[in-house]
Amino acid sequence: VGPPPEALRRGGDKLEAKRIAAAAAVPTLPTGTADELGFPLLVKAAAGGGGRGMRVVEHAEELEDALAAAAREAETAFGDGTVYCERYLPSPRHVEVQLVGDRHGTVLALGERDCSVQRRHQKVVEEAPPPGLSPALLEHIAYYAVAFARELGYESAGTAEFLVEGDEVFFLELNGRIQVEHP
Repeated sequence: VGPPPEALRRGGDKLEAKRIAAAAAVPTLPTGTADELGFPLLVKAAAGGGGRGMRVVEHAEELEDALAAAAREAETAFGDGTVYCERYLPSPRHVEVQLVGDRHGTVLALGERDCSVQRRHQKVVEEAPPPGLSPALLEHIAYYAVAFARELGYESAGTAEFLVEGDEVFFLELNGRIQVEHP
């Protein structure tokens, strides 16, 4: 019962998950140095979740402190202080797709929901289907969720998370479970 341990390990590391997404032709937010990304940018913990080990950096003089603080928080929370920089989206939509997969490579998307209303990176309101998103965009999001899960070799129930800005979709992460707040 549940996903294979290797899928949980690979999918739980945000940098490895980005590599898997790229292999599956699933778009992700660009990562790199401050010079490559510009400001504002987001410092993120590779092993993070729930907003821990994350810092928005508006100006270059804030970067060193943000990297150090995020690494300390990540080490304390996750036992891994690895952090990286990512393009920052100030007000994206947060859309999730519930998935189920079997050991034969069959993965199904079971619907999408909007989880954009959050407080401290914790979801407050979820709405399904996501309001104001076209059927074509929702189809793309579901396609990307399934493509990522197949590339990962995912089995069991899971939740693929995406950021949406306009018509652009960016893979965020795959959680190896049905989200605890799922109604």
